[in-house]
Amino acid sequence: MKVTVDVDITPEEMRKLFGLPDVEAFQRQLMDDIRERMHAGAEGYDPLKLFQPYMAGTLASWDFFQKLLTNLPATKTDADTPPAGRTR
Repeated sequence: MKVTVDVDITPEEMRKLFGLPDVEAFQRQLMDDIRERMHAGAEGYDPLKLFQPYMAGTLASWDFFQKLLTNLPATKTDADTPPAGRTR
């Protein structure tokens, strides 16, 4: 059996439905801060330095996730070990 549900609501209504915070003011402040930094250092504009404070935590979490997936095949679970007296 296949059940399909179509929901016709705005992103704002969806955020409220799931109890997520409204981050529009934060995003606006972030973009204003970025514009201000770009205008202040227009001659020596370096996009990596500009976004580094915002991306540091994100990149660290992706690095952790990548290491987790890389080491996953090396981990052994109880399901991999046959019961005592039995062989696979």
